[in-house]
Amino acid sequence: MKEYEIVVIGGGPAGLAAALAARENGAGEILILERDVRTGGILNQCIHNGFGLHTFQEELTGPEYADRFVQQVRKAGIETRCGSMVIRVGRDRTVTYVNREEGLTQVRAKAVILAMGCRERPRGALNIPGYRPAGIYSAGTAQRLVNLEGVCVGKKAVILGSGDIGLIMARRLTLEGTKVLSVAEVMPYSGGLKRNIVQCLDDFGIPLLLNHTVVEILGKKRVEGVVLARVDENRKPVPGTQRLLECDVTGSIAHATMLGEQGIIPQEDAERIVEGLRGILSDYRAGTLTIDMSAEDVHMFVEALLTERIGEAGKRLHTGRSRNDQVALDVRMYARGACRHVREMLLSLLSLLSALSKEHLETVMPGYTHLQKAQPVALAFHLMAYAQMFMRDVTRFEHAYDEADAMPLGSGALAGTTYPLNRDRVRELLGFSRLTDNALDGVSDRDFLLSFL
Repeated sequence: MKEYEIVVIGGGPAGLAAALAARENGAGEILILERDVRTGGILNQCIHNGFGLHTFQEELTGPEYADRFVQQVRKAGIETRCGSMVIRVGRDRTVTYVNREEGLTQVRAKAVILAMGCRERPRGALNIPGYRPAGIYSAGTAQRLVNLEGVCVGKKAVILGSGDIGLIMARRLTLEGTKVLSVAEVMPYSGGLKRNIVQCLDDFGIPLLLNHTVVEILGKKRVEGVVLARVDENRKPVPGTQRLLECDVTGSIAHATMLGEQGIIPQEDAERIVEGLRGILSDYRAGTLTIDMSAEDVHMFVEALLTERIGEAGKRLHTGRSRNDQVALDVRMYARGACRHVREMLLSLLSLLSALSKEHLETVMPGYTHLQKAQPVALAFHLMAYAQMFMRDVTRFEHAYDEADAMPLGSGALAGTTYPLNRDRVRELLGFSRLTDNALDGVSDRDFLLSFL
């Protein structure tokens, strides 16, 4: 077993600098172990300039800066093993690593320096609800794919976090043809340098949304979008606004369309209202809409923003409806969507249980009754018992959906309205199966929410 005075694990900038410092201070045999195919670490993918001013008194790109250290290591005669994964460090400082050329190898060191760098938190560590679709990357992974592998990560992107690497990647992705919709930051200030905010965001017209975070990821196989929400002083998402806004705007589009068709408001105004609402919805889905949390509620926020964008015509949106039936509509739309979402997840789970059961028809396990082993059963039998339970849940959510599937708009505050509304047209536009039968019950019924819960 070969012995070294020092073994450095990690050939990034810290590992290279540590090896050089050890050699300058009289260390003899030194070995650098790097798992990547080249030394230099993350500097290799940082192709922007701004490095080296302190150490080399000149401005360099990341790869140029790394190469200066690599050349110094070679000149110092320090051994380097790339493509080598360290799998164990013993108490006696025996280092076990593996690579293609040497296979499984052990060396002993008088000292071991750990310079493996830091790891970005993966999506799972951020506790963002939703599926696990393709298209979600840490900033460092996206940087490596674009700068080293030549891979485009997507046509549209939202960046969560405004540290320097997030800001730099916003510019880099834009230069490569990706439309960066926004950079969201949960804090009330950016974590990046002011010059990077100016050069990477302002110069390219990329919005920076402070006090915002991602609360939901849309899409199953491939990411289709994200839902952004404003956070409060405790960095907690303000509940309700990020989901009810889409329901509110969608319901208002149907209501305005009907008002124009019925001649209750001028058709030109109705068209302007619908166009303005679609613009708000588009901005919201793109993550570029900042919700004013000082507004009384999401309904007032939408109406105020619409009026700000299209003028006086926006004030006619509320014609023929009350806040009561508007809220009742939004909640029913949200409940229907939630029922559909949970039902889809249950059906996916049932499909998985069915597939597992087919694989374990002959797998035997003990069946239990009263916490005691009883009859032997097949694992498939056990799994399908849970499938039956989840099938009943599917039925319950289908029932909750049916309860919510009644369109209440037109009920007014509690006893209807004198305007000649076409409720059935709104029902048709929003995809409800029926109308509520009684105005008072229409604005007060929340039984469907209890069924969902």
